[in-house]
Amino acid sequence: MSTHPKLADTHTAGHADGTHATRGRGNRTWRGGLTRALGYTALIVVALLYIYPFLVQLATSFKTDADATNNPLSLWPDHFTTAAFSRLAEADYSRWFANSVVVALLVTAGRVFFDSLAGYALARLRFPGRGALFAAVIAVMAVPGVVLLIPKFLVLNQVGMYDSYAGMIVPLLADAAGVFIMKQFFESIPVSVEEAARIDGASTFRTFWSVVLPMARPALLTLTILSFQGSWNELGHFIVSRQSPELNTLTTGVASLVSGQLGSGNQYPLKLAATLLMIIPVALVFFAFQRHFVRGGTSGATKG
Repeated sequence: MSTHPKLADTHTAGHADGTHATRGRGNRTWRGGLTRALGYTALIVVALLYIYPFLVQLATSFKTDADATNNPLSLWPDHFTTAAFSRLAEADYSRWFANSVVVALLVTAGRVFFDSLAGYALARLRFPGRGALFAAVIAVMAVPGVVLLIPKFLVLNQVGMYDSYAGMIVPLLADAAGVFIMKQFFESIPVSVEEAARIDGASTFRTFWSVVLPMARPALLTLTILSFQGSWNELGHFIVSRQSPELNTLTTGVASLVSGQLGSGNQYPLKLAATLLMIIPVALVFFAFQRHFVRGGTSGATKG
């Protein structure tokens, strides 16, 4: 039996179209895979560029002074030693660490509390000069911190807080950036939530503390991370607010190592071992809360 010519032509054309479509999908899949591979390769290269200095720091911490001088960029010590860490243990490093922990925790707690209060007041309360006050907060954010170092020293000296824990902590208990973050987040929370609390007889502070603040957990976690990192790494303020070696934090103590306090020579292993131990708490805090760092939303809010 012979096949009808038109049916044969249709079958041949359909087969050809299917082949071309399959080849087209195969080419697109291959190109997409190549693009992804090139993208991942570029990301790996960039990541290695960022990670490499930390690997050098880790390796140099376990080198001798001579090895660190002769092979500063090598990732494996010729002679593995913990002499740098032993010298830090014999010095005042533990006291520097304790001072940093005390200051960072108190400053972080203060910033979270006071920045939240100020942010809520600017977001919800209506009072004369509210706009001007918020403009002043924005203006403070634009002022470089180094400009305020000398005024800070003069004020602390006049009020009798210089060279004390109070002088190191109190000026850092609030910051403009934290106020701005909390204000913007509070404005995203529906007002209806607070109205329901006020109908139940809650005061303004009770509404803030029991209703609004628990809903601001993403912003609070972000502010906590930023505050801890900022106070832990603070240097300029601690230079102008204290003089006694007993009040050294890790930043000022490690800075003294750069000037050769514990001996002569480059002391690369000693300095990098000190900074390695210094960054561990900040890294732990960041990795523990990183998934909350930029998380937003108003979960639990009612919709009108």
